[in-house]
Amino acid sequence: MENLLVTGGSGFIGSNFIRYLLKDTDFKGRIVNLDKLTYAGNPENLVGLEEIFPGRYIFIKADICSMDAIEPLFRDYKIDTVCHFAAESHVDRSIVGPSDFIQTNIIGTFNLLECARKYRDNIRLFHHVSTDEVFGSLGKDGLFTETTSYKPNSPYSASKASSDHLVRAYFKTYNLPVTISNCSNNYGPYQFPEKLIPLIIINALSETELPVYGDGKNVRDWLYVKDHCSAIKMVMDRGKRGETYNIGGNNEMENIRIVELICDYLDNCERPKMHKSRRELITFVKDRPGHDRRYAIDSTKIQRELGWHPSESFETGLEKTIRWYLENRGWIDHVKSGEYQSWIDKQYGKSI
Repeated sequence: MENLLVTGGSGFIGSNFIRYLLKDTDFKGRIVNLDKLTYAGNPENLVGLEEIFPGRYIFIKADICSMDAIEPLFRDYKIDTVCHFAAESHVDRSIVGPSDFIQTNIIGTFNLLECARKYRDNIRLFHHVSTDEVFGSLGKDGLFTETTSYKPNSPYSASKASSDHLVRAYFKTYNLPVTISNCSNNYGPYQFPEKLIPLIIINALSETELPVYGDGKNVRDWLYVKDHCSAIKMVMDRGKRGETYNIGGNNEMENIRIVELICDYLDNCERPKMHKSRRELITFVKDRPGHDRRYAIDSTKIQRELGWHPSESFETGLEKTIRWYLENRGWIDHVKSGEYQSWIDKQYGKSI
């Protein structure tokens, strides 16, 4: 990888991946971070990298749905590798407004594949980052494998399933070198506070309501974001072209249990002012439509073939995550207030 295009690199996983590559690996190439900077994209997540790594980190504000905006990047920066994170990713938002998910996740992916096909002689790899939600819902038993049938249950997961199929089709039809990874739920630093873990941490710190869907017994397999980044790097370096790799943390947990763990941890760090315990703030709310009951990833393939294993247990990963939010309250305040959007407008112009 000499000239790597990272799409959605200012988002949660993308920004962690860029930091990981530049600071924790032997990667010596150049990263071009292409991000539209929607509400969940925050270039403050990567502040200082341009100075620390001069000439090796470049930020471009553009929309993957605009072929006119992205095609010149492949030419001008001689892109040889793509790591495609850019996506609308929140299930609740997809239920209310599915159109953005269709445009970004399907049309945007198609545009990137077409650019990669046009500059096929330069392209060594197109890696597509996807989700376990494409597989639908599990019962009490069983795990998602790479051969599990797709049964998406939300506009979000359906749009990601579509993009997975497109990437695979470009490998089969055009012999474009691709790999795909489907991951379980990520958590860690810089996650936008609409997702469960940062939402609960931030609300618990301010002692406001802690909303939990339904009975709280929906189960997810949790993956610490840095473990995910290391797995992606390994797939990109050593994965077989045309193959899919499932990436999971081997950490199944009910939502309600996660909320309780966060409450207990914060109670030990900072005594609540208005309550005996932050657990008193837990409020069960009406379940969302199409809420899958259980996800769980079988990571046997990537462990067996590439030697990857997660480094963090859920307990150690959650402690690191909570500590990060405790130590970065300025970041929290900036995101909650929306000030980061004003900063983006000043730095890069109005959001697209």
